[in-house]
Amino acid sequence: MSKEQKTNAMRILDKLKIPYDFQTYDCECFENGVKVAELLGQSLDITFKTLVTVGKNSAYYVFVLPVNLEMDLKKCAKAVGEKSVEPVHVKDIQGVTGYIRGGCSPIGMKKQFRTVIHESARTLDTITVSGGRQGLQLKLTPENLIKACSGEFADIAAE
Repeated sequence: MSKEQKTNAMRILDKLKIPYDFQTYDCECFENGVKVAELLGQSLDITFKTLVTVGKNSAYYVFVLPVNLEMDLKKCAKAVGEKSVEPVHVKDIQGVTGYIRGGCSPIGMKKQFRTVIHESARTLDTITVSGGRQGLQLKLTPENLIKACSGEFADIAAE
């Protein structure tokens, strides 16, 4: 991939000397994570989505979990020490993160927000997350994702 085509997420991984692979898929508009996994022919368990929330204190938090799971807002709030969190409205995603819906990577947002990755990632060799634009997924180890976004693991999914 030429330098002009690299996303902020890829540039950060390169700068940190963190190895990754990338996969592309054709998309003309937003695709949900389950559809992305299908397009790439990979398991839902290793395909992760990035969700941005805001807490009662107006701080933003990022949660990364498998595409087939839903956030448990109470567990998410507890993981970051908030009374409650709520998803950021779709129209505000780009202003907060610098990324558009369907291309929101946990790596390389406008600001480094506290990031929590679902604990299931600990057991996986690799996971994929958005590469910073629609049609691009990054494949890396969960440990390297933690390094790249200063993340932490926790149980954040609904039962």
